[in-house]
Amino acid sequence: MRRGRSRPAGTAPAALLLPLLSLLLLFLLLPLTACDRLAAAPAEHAAAAGDPAQDADRGRRLPPVVDHVRTDDPVVFLTYDDSAERDPAFAGLIRERRLPVTLFLTDTVAGPAYGDLAGLRPFGASLQNHTLDHRSLRGLPYAGQRAEICGQQTKLRSRFGVRAHLFRPPHGTYDTTTLRAAADCGITALVLWRATLDAAGDLTYTRGDHRLHPGDIIAVDPDHPTATNLTARTERLLETIEEQGLRVGNLENYL
Repeated sequence: MRRGRSRPAGTAPAALLLPLLSLLLLFLLLPLTACDRLAAAPAEHAAAAGDPAQDADRGRRLPPVVDHVRTDDPVVFLTYDDSAERDPAFAGLIRERRLPVTLFLTDTVAGPAYGDLAGLRPFGASLQNHTLDHRSLRGLPYAGQRAEICGQQTKLRSRFGVRAHLFRPPHGTYDTTTLRAAADCGITALVLWRATLDAAGDLTYTRGDHRLHPGDIIAVDPDHPTATNLTARTERLLETIEEQGLRVGNLENYL
């Protein structure tokens, strides 16, 4: 009987090793081929998978959207959008009471009054961002939203020397792209409201019970077509705030 050489235990024959090696090489080369295809794709196709800003912002903390500040202090916050400067008596009220109001400014609306608004800062007024042109931001591409927000940041810095960190989106509308654009422009919070001072001078509420709570943000529309005098409405609001054991706080100190 012919004897062959003994084979060590666990050693595969050459006929089995070759297919295994081929499969291994194929497995290693496939990812490289896929990467080459992605690198060769046109830039617009790569962007179609998502806004490049979104990819860059992964892991970044986006600014919160607030209509109320968590605090035990007996304070509420008065905020005004554009056109408050059109009532000369309102500026006098800020100076007289040293009211720490927050004014959200749109350049195309408030720009002509920037000189007057600068004079209110020593008396407590905070000047913050409300975009360049008051365009509704929701649904706009990232570049358009960034231009509106960052553009107004530049205006406020050049005219007042302030670096605004609070932002109110026009009409209170926004989307995730707004948050990303705001973050890139140095905004730390989007400010909405829990209570609104209506045209008749009465408070309406967006949620919860119909009374003021510490930390509530109040929006006053100064340019409502049927609104009564802005200064008179503000004075009435201040009485309501005081009757409820509250006072006006500086929103910048809490956000």
